[in-house]
Amino acid sequence: MHASPAPSSAAPAAAGGRLPLALYALTVGAFGIGTTEFVIMGLLLQVAADLQVGLAAAGLLISGYALGVFVGAPVLTVATGRMPRKAVLVALMLIFTLGNIVCAIAPNYTVLMIARVITSLAHGTFFGVGAVVATGLVPADKKASAISIMFTGLTVATLLGVPAGAWLGLQFGWRSTFWAVAAIGVIATVVIATLVPKDRSKPEPVALRREVKAVLHPQVLLGLLMTVLGFAGVFTVYTFIQPILTRISGFGEAAVSPILLVFGGGMILGNLIGGRFADKRLAPALIGTLLALAAVLGVMTFALHHAVAAVAFVGLLGVAAFATVPPLQLWVLQKTDPAGQNLASSLNIGAFNLGNALGAWLGGAVIEHGPGLGAVTWVAALVTLSGLALAVWAARLDARPRERGIPAPQAAVADCAA
Repeated sequence: MHASPAPSSAAPAAAGGRLPLALYALTVGAFGIGTTEFVIMGLLLQVAADLQVGLAAAGLLISGYALGVFVGAPVLTVATGRMPRKAVLVALMLIFTLGNIVCAIAPNYTVLMIARVITSLAHGTFFGVGAVVATGLVPADKKASAISIMFTGLTVATLLGVPAGAWLGLQFGWRSTFWAVAAIGVIATVVIATLVPKDRSKPEPVALRREVKAVLHPQVLLGLLMTVLGFAGVFTVYTFIQPILTRISGFGEAAVSPILLVFGGGMILGNLIGGRFADKRLAPALIGTLLALAAVLGVMTFALHHAVAAVAFVGLLGVAAFATVPPLQLWVLQKTDPAGQNLASSLNIGAFNLGNALGAWLGGAVIEHGPGLGAVTWVAALVTLSGLALAVWAARLDARPRERGIPAPQAAVADCAA
């Protein structure tokens, strides 16, 4: 059993032109989770050296986290279906905080991996439930923008949290970074508990079979697969951004943190652009952002050999990568029956992280067994192009009912019958 989406009590505030503070409380939580997810990229060499593991094994700490999100998102979403959404969000932030404390005191690689997985359990359900809450806080024409504002927490985490964490790890050891992230978790828990309004009504139980049926709609499944492939391309490169910058572009380790600031700035810009475009025309935004991402990854292969161009393309990668997030998330939400939106939203967050895991694994395989570190960018571009092909196919399927004169609300049903 699970709960169907209910309107938030804060929705009228958005109607007056001002976005509710609750939306920014979700952004704070997203900042904390985004920091712990991405900060390991800036610590990869230090963690590998301290725990005496290879670079590919250190990269699996990212895969382990991502797989934990992929598995934990639907399980926790279903398990917490009868709970008020605010209580779910607070509980998830407590899990997040505990997981980071264990990361900070982990005595070996195995414990660190387990701690990363514990932390990851909060991730998918937080963003899945949070995205549904965010879209319920605003009018219909602002839903993608609401998602982008919440996901701005991820982009700010990359802009500020990840470089700061990388610097902190370089100066005081990588464990100090996880202590700092645990402190962010405490702050985020308090902010969410204070600002997110209580559910206006008690969640109405919905049969799990109905939720699963909604998620199994072909357009929803295509959306989930697009997300996996799009972000697998991103993380094939981003997982190994520290060794790429130091070993190919020739930067010193101290330069990595400032360059990650450029990536984070690009993410913020891309996230806002993607939200604006998706609110206007969803399918073209989806196709356009994936095309831009594949192009950036492909050209990056050549840019990395020139210092200035490398920094510029790190920023462009941030723009292109996070411009895809609002259209990918909104596509899944719009193509899902309302009864299954919580589950579908959480599954799509899991899909982002399955892509992260596949990308980290693929990048490691290319480095260890394939053509090497310099090839990860063009391999990543090929992966993203496959996601683009699916987006074009999904858009064509979506257009068929309208071509036959079927009203938009019936389009999803028509696609199932086609």
